[in-house]
Amino acid sequence: MERRNFLKGAGGAGIVAASVAAPAIAAEPTVQWRLTSSFPKSLDTIYGAGETLAKRVSDITEGKFQIKVYAAGEIVPGLQALDAVQQGTVQLCHTAGYYYVGKNKAFAFDAALPFGLTSRQQAAWMYFGGGMQLMRDFYREFNVINFPGGNTGAQMGGWFRKEVKSLADVKGLKMRIPGIGGEVWARLGAVPQTLAGGDIYPALEKGTIDAAEWVGPYDDEKLGFYKVAKHYYYPGFWEPGPQLSFLVNAAEWAKLPKHFQAAFEAAAAEANITMQAEYDAKNPLALAKLLQNQVKLLRYPTDLLKAGQTAAFAIYEEEAAKNPAFKKIYTEWKKFRSLEHAWFNLAETQLESFMYSNKVK
Repeated sequence: MERRNFLKGAGGAGIVAASVAAPAIAAEPTVQWRLTSSFPKSLDTIYGAGETLAKRVSDITEGKFQIKVYAAGEIVPGLQALDAVQQGTVQLCHTAGYYYVGKNKAFAFDAALPFGLTSRQQAAWMYFGGGMQLMRDFYREFNVINFPGGNTGAQMGGWFRKEVKSLADVKGLKMRIPGIGGEVWARLGAVPQTLAGGDIYPALEKGTIDAAEWVGPYDDEKLGFYKVAKHYYYPGFWEPGPQLSFLVNAAEWAKLPKHFQAAFEAAAAEANITMQAEYDAKNPLALAKLLQNQVKLLRYPTDLLKAGQTAAFAIYEEEAAKNPAFKKIYTEWKKFRSLEHAWFNLAETQLESFMYSNKVK
C-alpha cells in the first residue's frame, strides 16, 4: 500500500472525526454488522481486538455503525471464519491467515511464516513494503478485503513433557502444531498433530501428545499447560511476528458510506497496534508467575534451529515452483525480508544485545 493510502487509513481519530462531522453522520444510515472471531473470549487479548474495533467504529460514527462481536463457535467454529465471510453469513471476521493454508499456502503471508518477519517487519511490509497490495490481490479471489488486526510478537516455542537436548530427540515426537510450522517439524522427524485449543491440555496430560505450542506466557498460563508439561521452550521460530487480520466481505465493504470505511480503517489500525502493546506488557508478568511454578525455561538447541530454517525455506521454494499465487508474493516477500534483516541486525539487534547483556543495577 502506498504511504498516502496508509496515512488515510490509519490517520487517527482527528482525521476521521473531521470527515464525519455531525451533519454528515446525521445523513448516513445505521449499519449493523456481525464479526465472528476465531478466538474464545477467555483469550481476552486476541479476542479483544475485535471489541476494540467495534467500540472505536461506534465512537467515531456516533453509534451509526455498529459491529457485534461473536466468539469462536457462537456462529461458526473458529477455523471456519473465512468461509463465513466469503459466503456472506457474516460481514467480517477476526482471524489468522495461516489457519487457511490448506486452501492455499499463500494465506500464510498474511500472518507469519517460519523464520520470516518479526512483528515490526511484518507491519513495515504490509503498510510500506507492498505487502498489503499483494495480499489484497490474493484475497480478491476469495471476495475478501484484508486489514491488519493485531500481532502477538514473537511467540514461545511450546511445552514439552521431556527435555529436547538435540535434533535427534525430535524423531517420533508427537507435537500439537498446525500449518507450515507443522510441516517444518515433520521434516525434522516429529509427528505434528492438529488439535483445537480446548483439546490440548487433556492430550498433554494423558500423554497422547508429547508437546504443544500455543502463543506465549499470558495465554499459555491461562490454559494451564505448565501443570502437565514443565519444559517451556523458546523461540517459536515458526511464528516470529504473527499478524492477525480483519477480513471483510468485499461486497459488504462496497456498500459502506465512505465515512464509515474511513472509520473502519482507522479503528482497525488502532486495534492492530494495541494488541502488540498489551502482550508486551502482560507477557513478562505472566512468565514470572510461570517460573514460580517450577517451569524450566529452555532454548531450542542450535542444531534444531538450523535444521528448521533449512527445512522451512526448502518448503517455500518447492511451493513457489508449483503455486503461482505463492510465488508472486514469496518473490517480493523474500527480497523485503533480506533488506529488513540487514537493517535490524545493524541497529536494533546490536543495541538490544548490548543492553540485555549489560544490565543497569
